Amino acid sequence: MNTQTINEAALAYHQQLPAGKLGIYATKPVQTQYDLSLAYSPGVAAPCLEIAADKSKIYDYTSKGNLIGVISNGTAVLGLGNIGPEASKPVMEGKAILLKKFVGIDAFDIEIDATDPDDVVHIVKALEPTFGGINLEDFKAPECFAIEQKLQANVSIPVMHDDQHGTAMVSSAALQNALRLVGKKIEDAYIVIIGAGASAIASGKLLQALGAKLDNIVMCDSKGVIRKDRDGLSSEKNHFATDRKVTTLQEAIKGADVFIGLSKGNVLQPQDLLQMADNPIVFALANPTPEIDYELAVSTRKDIIMATGRSDYPNQINNVLCFPYIYRGALDVQATAINEAMKLAAVQALASLAQEPVPAAVLKAYNMQALSFGRSYIVPKPVDNRLIVHISSAVAKAAIDSGVATKPIQDWDAYAEQLKNRLA
Repeated sequence: MNTQTINEAALAYHQQLPAGKLGIYATKPVQTQYDLSLAYSPGVAAPCLEIAADKSKIYDYTSKGNLIGVISNGTAVLGLGNIGPEASKPVMEGKAILLKKFVGIDAFDIEIDATDPDDVVHIVKALEPTFGGINLEDFKAPECFAIEQKLQANVSIPVMHDDQHGTAMVSSAALQNALRLVGKKIEDAYIVIIGAGASAIASGKLLQALGAKLDNIVMCDSKGVIRKDRDGLSSEKNHFATDRKVTTLQEAIKGADVFIGLSKGNVLQPQDLLQMADNPIVFALANPTPEIDYELAVSTRKDIIMATGRSDYPNQINNVLCFPYIYRGALDVQATAINEAMKLAAVQALASLAQEPVPAAVLKAYNMQALSFGRSYIVPKPVDNRLIVHISSAVAKAAIDSGVATKPIQDWDAYAEQLKNRLA
């Protein structure tokens, strides 16, 4: 399907009445006079008074415990850039329906006309009574780092900027599996990252948490290699500044075991691939045009493990493999934060699931006869119904073990069944 055709179809899809992709429905009966007396006046006073006496009761009597705020100011929307809060709304509605589809979480999308980090934090903090968690979406770097950090420090519900951490978690799980397949250790791998925005910075830091050595990571931005002798670096970029004697991507890529692209299309050339180490791992994640075309890459290096952000090629690195499930686990234990332990648990759960036999339902969805852990399958497929139990349980356990859960789970078998039922 060409771009014009899909654009026309997408406009018709969104415009069909009722416009947009979200609605609200009642979860309790409102058919009779008695129903109305319970749902509103006079019966509604009873839960109000219970919550007034004990604020934690809000989780018992309202939807807060299963409600996420998907919040954006539209300053970095997909590959479209700073298009503003109004233009970001279709994306935020889309994020909300993914939460509903994959894990049964309700979500309100809220687009705010604010760019100053302190203003954003003030606005979102004021919404804390409504939501069980906050998904920050499409805030540009470097402001996004301060917004997430300040907000999480000032609220007692989990906050995550998915543009940073979703990509980082999925790509890290994929990289663990790719390295395993080629017999390399993450602590020995020389990693080149191009792009120094939110997802690249978070990916680099998460790879460090998994054992990658900072000295073995070279990060490039639009000006070339981020070096220690460059002036005007943000604190986030400065963390990855190198003193290696390389200034360009082409110089940095020589001998690299891993390339992670989080920048723009066609910046990596076949001759660059030929300079990489044996069994190179290339994640070209720019969308819709990868840093190097998939077919070109695999024809240039027969020993390559290749991943993109696209659904029409093997090894799709897609945030939907992670963000719904980490929120599900966080909400189910009423976590006060999404911390490093929970992110690492999600990475390990995602990586391990790819090593298990693939269910028939997944094969049918992709019209495949067979699929197993290997160079063309290093992360699970988004339609895999095992993701919710595998990842959400791991995240919930990590939240409990790390001390941020306020409602520990007692019966894990019952919890697994509850998660499966959310897909019904």
